[in-house]
Amino acid sequence: MTRKPLERKRAKNLPALAEEVKEPCLLKYTCQFLHGQIHPDDARPHCDIPLTEYPHYEGKVSVFHSAAATFYAPSDSSGIGGMRREHIRATPSWRNGPPRYDCIFVNTASDLEGMRGLDIARVRCFFSFAFRGILYPCALVHWFERIGNDPDEGTGMWRVEPQVDDHGSRYTSVIHVDTILCAAHLIPVYSHDFIPREIKFYHSYDLFHAYYVNKFADHHAFTIAY
Repeated sequence: MTRKPLERKRAKNLPALAEEVKEPCLLKYTCQFLHGQIHPDDARPHCDIPLTEYPHYEGKVSVFHSAAATFYAPSDSSGIGGMRREHIRATPSWRNGPPRYDCIFVNTASDLEGMRGLDIARVRCFFSFAFRGILYPCALVHWFERIGNDPDEGTGMWRVEPQVDDHGSRYTSVIHVDTILCAAHLIPVYSHDFIPREIKFYHSYDLFHAYYVNKFADHHAFTIAY
């Protein structure tokens, strides 16, 4: 992640960033993330860990509008050794236009193949900070969860839906950018009704109840996810 001039105008600390991205629990999510980084063998759910055990951080942060993902794509014959590089965006204004918050494949079970070892999330913000001499490049994400245990029979694509907590709020967390594999493209599961004309393309990830994980986005997405 490399900072650009517009990014230097973003929030400079966690409380200010929480207000900017309208995520009041950002500090808690960041402290939970730090606990997981410092104690990777602690298998307890976050809800079972006392708040006093979490490391505390409210200091400086650097915010970024994109991150470069380098991943192994064996189907890409033009790459060197099958390696591919792409940019994932999380910016409040893309090319002086509407916001752009990309979806991603997150490696959550490296011992499983394809989508069974991957989860889908949408990046709301890239940021980094230093804690006890270690730099942590992070992403604030909203999670999706798979619908069913197999791809849809009609399309051959996996389906996902926004993951929500017991209060109906989007399930959100902070993750390390090293867990991000590459960008993902989702297709809304449409109904039989017409879409209102005022709905724009940049609203699509916010309005639908379910999505297909597009395996036809490109040839390496087909290979990696399926």
